Amino acid sequence: MEIGVGLPTTVPGLTGPKLLTWARQAEEHGFASLGVLDRLVYDNYESLVALAAAGAVTSRIRLAATILIAPYRDSAALLAKQAATVDAVSGGRLVLGLAAGGRPDDYETSGADYAGRGRRLDAIVGELRSVWAEGSPVGPRPVSPGGPRLLFGGHSPVAMRRAARYGEGWIAGGSSVAGFAALGAQAREIWAAQGREGRPRLLSLAYVSLGPEGREQAERYLRSYYAFIGPKAERAAAGVLTTPEAVRATIRDYAAAGCDELILLPCSPDDKQLRLIAEAAL
Repeated sequence: MEIGVGLPTTVPGLTGPKLLTWARQAEEHGFASLGVLDRLVYDNYESLVALAAAGAVTSRIRLAATILIAPYRDSAALLAKQAATVDAVSGGRLVLGLAAGGRPDDYETSGADYAGRGRRLDAIVGELRSVWAEGSPVGPRPVSPGGPRLLFGGHSPVAMRRAARYGEGWIAGGSSVAGFAALGAQAREIWAAQGREGRPRLLSLAYVSLGPEGREQAERYLRSYYAFIGPKAERAAAGVLTTPEAVRATIRDYAAAGCDELILLPCSPDDKQLRLIAEAAL
């Protein structure tokens, strides 16, 4: 199982220089991917812009949208161009995770239809593929023929069917290892039922906050980030990994559950936190 790390684009206190330092050092430590979370109505850095900045100061590490909420972006052609640009300038390192999202305020602010977001996401995938195809008047061409690798998030059977139809895998939005094992098994069943050969690539997320004030820092951040769905805020705060032993045990458990990549999401933008995560996980 590969280990990725989150780029702290949603964590209070991040600055431009800290983002670039984090990206460089994540690559130096040997993480497989830099993941980003996506929000509109929040004080965070925009996902694709942040990945482009990270790509400019790295050369190997994958740049992963985990996930991007595509349906509130009103132009699929522009999204395709932005993603292709990140992919091209990074030498083909973009992994584009897509999902419908669950925050009505993101849709209200962007003027997009919340109720129809799933149908809109299905349509967007076709539009992305069309823009990325050879002969399209909209460039640049992505490095990989057909466009960047696609993953899909969402815990419903509809989301898993979407992953099987259009993507190379499915990403869990953070849950317990037991929850991931059950959902991963469902994703594999749906993959086979849709006639796909092999097995889907399965990813998951886990929050980590190490050091003497790790627990307190994580609780402040996660209760704020998930305030729009109160119960999840408390579950996320309670489930954060706050010791190296917990990190290592969680990695073993996810590997045993069939996870292909676990992305560890930080609760602090300090590069000392990145070093602690690397020491525990790698």
